[in-house]
Amino acid sequence: MNKLFPAVLVLFISIQLYSQDRITGHPFTTRSEVIAQNGMACTSQPLATQAALDILKSGGNAIDAAIAANAVLGLTEPTGNGIGGDLFAIVWDAKTQKLYGLNASGRSPYELTLDYFKENGYEKIPAHGPLPVSVPGCVDGWFELHEKFGVLPMEKVLSPAIDYAENGFPVSEVIAYYWKSNSRILQKYPGFEEIYMPGGKAPAKGEIFKNPYLAGTLRLIAQKGRSVFYKGEIAEKIVKYVREQGGFLSMRDMEEHTSEWVEPISTNYRGYDVWELPPNGQGTAVLQMLNILENYDIGSMGFGSPEYMHLFIEAKKLAFEDRAKYYSDPAFNELPVEQLISKSYGKQRAKLINPDRAGRDYPAGELETGNTIYLTTADKEGNMVSLIQSNYLGMGSGMTPGKLGFVLQDRGELFSLDEGHMNVYEPHKRPFHTIIPAFITKKGEPWISFGLMGGAMQPQGHVQIVCNLVDFNMNLQEAGDAPRIQHTGSSQPTGEIMTDGGEVTLETGFSYETIRTLLNKGHKIGYAVGPYGGYQAIMLNNENKVYFGASESRKDGQAAGF
Repeated sequence: MNKLFPAVLVLFISIQLYSQDRITGHPFTTRSEVIAQNGMACTSQPLATQAALDILKSGGNAIDAAIAANAVLGLTEPTGNGIGGDLFAIVWDAKTQKLYGLNASGRSPYELTLDYFKENGYEKIPAHGPLPVSVPGCVDGWFELHEKFGVLPMEKVLSPAIDYAENGFPVSEVIAYYWKSNSRILQKYPGFEEIYMPGGKAPAKGEIFKNPYLAGTLRLIAQKGRSVFYKGEIAEKIVKYVREQGGFLSMRDMEEHTSEWVEPISTNYRGYDVWELPPNGQGTAVLQMLNILENYDIGSMGFGSPEYMHLFIEAKKLAFEDRAKYYSDPAFNELPVEQLISKSYGKQRAKLINPDRAGRDYPAGELETGNTIYLTTADKEGNMVSLIQSNYLGMGSGMTPGKLGFVLQDRGELFSLDEGHMNVYEPHKRPFHTIIPAFITKKGEPWISFGLMGGAMQPQGHVQIVCNLVDFNMNLQEAGDAPRIQHTGSSQPTGEIMTDGGEVTLETGFSYETIRTLLNKGHKIGYAVGPYGGYQAIMLNNENKVYFGASESRKDGQAAGF
């Protein structure tokens, strides 16, 4: 008997307990889609959703609303994001009828070298403390978005976050859970407890939390612009703090930071163009997986069938081997992105899948000479924003610069220390990144802006969302609520190699017959609560000129429009 079989039994019992009937749609759906004409906002925290709608109603556009929502989320959901982290976005601009991609990720310190890690005996970069800190790119990302597309003054855009930071807000349920677990790990770092553990503990569900230090920081940013964060007094405080903790971040690192406007990349999946951003993010894996799955009649297999699930898991393994080998900062490497997302390469990789047996390991392809928040907004002019922002591991590195009100990210942990690896640590380099926004167009017109949180779960979640929509004809809410599959144990960009096939964890909702079939194919089946992401999406219905919005129940989120 498989050693994980009791977990399978738990899954089976849970299915019986939690399935329920609905008048319309699938029984796993938590609610109907939200439908509105003038604007839509979907975020992982209702106060952020409402802030975005207020900006839209006061004359702002989708870009203004997205920045406002992100700023509020940095306060209300510090367990996943904040101005100490990085940002990526895809924007559909109604005026030019074109997609724009923004990479607002930061780089490693100039003064920190690979030799430092080698000489001090590090086998990997630590998750917390000063060493994984890279330059925070979020604020620069806001101003890039605002200068290119925004219409309201930044003081107006950031005012909801400033108000909530000064006056307080009630902490919501899922965020309170993660806040408590993060605090146990990070409270030892100077500055963290003072800001995030009032009275010596993390705030519980429903308790009012204030962050006056963050209010002051945001007010300075609103008044003085990006320069105060990267060249002025905020930058000076960040650098002073990190260096006091033994880190290497310098004023040169902050002053030379730049975001980059990039061309989104895409593949056509059964008539729909699915768009991602190129590396240093992992969006390429989504397109690779879809190119593999397109070789099979997924729709006829049915959602939740062992045939579909087996193919999905094996496609993920194949794409992630390339992810481990090739995805890195394109400024340091010639990345073979066009080959990786080509249809011919997808067919070639699909041939490696055994329909009856789980692969224990796969080689990366040989090519010719590469906790988070997600939100989406839309306005009455037709602009749509797909935005993702993160500190990486929950609340980040624990580095909490004095009286600024936020934690610095630990994204540098994702560098490899293996010399010769494309993602090896180097000074002033962007690490491999997990956070990825997504967009779908059809015949050149916008269709869906969507995304999903959760590290390596993100490309897996994107592919499952696309298959749910396109192959299984689910609506926008159903596509996000449907039970998910997660495979762990693939080779990693930090150097770890898959040798045993990894493990599959399944959410409540898959039949016992399906689970047993997967076990018989050689998959290791486990059980986990929580690591399946958090999805938001907006769909434009061009026929009726209305937006559909969705936000799933795994987080505290809300989809709302007007």
